[in-house]
Amino acid sequence: MSKTVHFFLNLLFIACSFSAVFSQNPKIKTSLISHSAIDADEFSGYDSFGYWYQIKNNVFSKVKDKEVFEYKNVSLGQITKVDLQNPLKIVLFYEDFNTVVLLDNQLNKITEINFSLNNTPIVASAIGMSTQNQLWIYNALNQQISLFDYLKNEYKTVSTPLVESIKHYQTDFNTFYWIDKKNNWFSCDIFGKTTALGKVPDFDEIEIINNHQYLYRNANLLYFKDIASTNSNAFSEIEILEKSFDKFCYKDQILSIFTAKEITNYKIVTP
Repeated sequence: MSKTVHFFLNLLFIACSFSAVFSQNPKIKTSLISHSAIDADEFSGYDSFGYWYQIKNNVFSKVKDKEVFEYKNVSLGQITKVDLQNPLKIVLFYEDFNTVVLLDNQLNKITEINFSLNNTPIVASAIGMSTQNQLWIYNALNQQISLFDYLKNEYKTVSTPLVESIKHYQTDFNTFYWIDKKNNWFSCDIFGKTTALGKVPDFDEIEIINNHQYLYRNANLLYFKDIASTNSNAFSEIEILEKSFDKFCYKDQILSIFTAKEITNYKIVTP
């Protein structure tokens, strides 16, 4: 083997070793906070008042100790999405019936919105709470993101048509985030400004924290990623006790892991 070939092979080995070391950050430690028994089909999340929300047999519940509130509406089919951003105005989306129900903090119905009755044709396939009595809507008919004022019954489109179908979406009051079927990540604000945020790795489940951070699950392992870090290609595995689980939820440095029997809460400090 010539000295030149040997030199380049050594260089390649060093580069690969460097990549292997720095492609994954040290694991993120967690501190166990609590275990809670649960009897539910789906864990929807929790609020800052210590209540958790769940779905069992298509009945939506709010639970804390022995205090339980329930809401059910069998005429609207299965609950597709729950938005808990405002615990005083909870959003339930029933996609099969193109309908949204808003609930108060005791799960009493505030209003019910059937988009099929709107003057503007709307077939909602994504819903979330926005600002100033507005809902985010992804209208499957025109493939555009829109805002709907449910008090004034006013609808306005804010985005251009999406090129690819939505694989995952999340909203906060000011932003509609989505990941398309090619794993491209985007955001759209209430003024219609659309931003390409990059590409995410393959995932079984993902939760977006903000416009540069997210948690994701792949093969029952949890990871944290920050695209704004100095090493934007790096990711960190999160240490948890569960070897398998149904769902995770992250809020205010609390990581909740949901299994068929319990919710486990961890304290986590992301880098």
